[in-house]
Amino acid sequence: MSSPKTSPPTAFVYAEIRFAPELHTEQGLSLDEVLESVLVGFAAGSAGTDLTIRVICSAMRHLDNGLEVARAAVRHRNHGVVGFDIAGPEDGFPPDDHLIAFQYCKHENFHVTIHAGESYAPPPIWKAVQFCGAERLGHGIRVVEDWWHDDDGDIQLGRLSHFLRDARIPLEVCPTSNVNTGLINSIEEQPIHLLVQLRFRVTVNTDSRLMSGVTRSSEIAALVDAFGYSWDRLWWLTVNAMKLSFLPFRERLQIIENIIKPRYAPLEAWQVEPPL
Repeated sequence: MSSPKTSPPTAFVYAEIRFAPELHTEQGLSLDEVLESVLVGFAAGSAGTDLTIRVICSAMRHLDNGLEVARAAVRHRNHGVVGFDIAGPEDGFPPDDHLIAFQYCKHENFHVTIHAGESYAPPPIWKAVQFCGAERLGHGIRVVEDWWHDDDGDIQLGRLSHFLRDARIPLEVCPTSNVNTGLINSIEEQPIHLLVQLRFRVTVNTDSRLMSGVTRSSEIAALVDAFGYSWDRLWWLTVNAMKLSFLPFRERLQIIENIIKPRYAPLEAWQVEPPL
């Protein structure tokens, strides 16, 4: 099997870009104008390539515009917006502060991911899932605080951890960001490796690319260096991420079958379907 260190990963084929449109209105643009401009730019930038770009609209949790941002996201659901999120400081701004926005998304059958479990847990994770209906969790790695070791040294999961794993709720892990924010000291301490071993649903993400100075390729390379991941594990993470995207099911399968699998095939990557 080729080494990930010597054979560069295949080109990106799908991206969900999340940003806060309300932070782009200071010069007079409306939320709709911001989204229209961004969507036009993404369409132009990906034209003629295999790259599919979609948008997740984040409302800032310390502001009071969640419902307005959610409504704007839903208005553009047929033009490239696939989900709603809240982001920003967790401490003092629990997800249920924006409960009405999440209820609106649920009413509209619109996808929701919530930043929760980066600064502290378990309460914000529990509220994000049980109150707000999060389908995925941004970061979520503080779920480890719901674990303990028994007398034999084996990891035991608390009720929340069991629920997240049983319900197959994905954790959008951002390795380098967790180091830069002081949450962990090094990539080698990143809980993603344990999460994978314990069969949680996990994806690899970049968080703030500008502040962290990373790409998804560099994040993957960091995991290879830290944990010795081979092409089969990278194939597993890639297909898993695509399966967990907010694209319609048929489109997800088309990208997996027609683009991802053929491009990994020459690398002799693991050809068994990722587990549920």
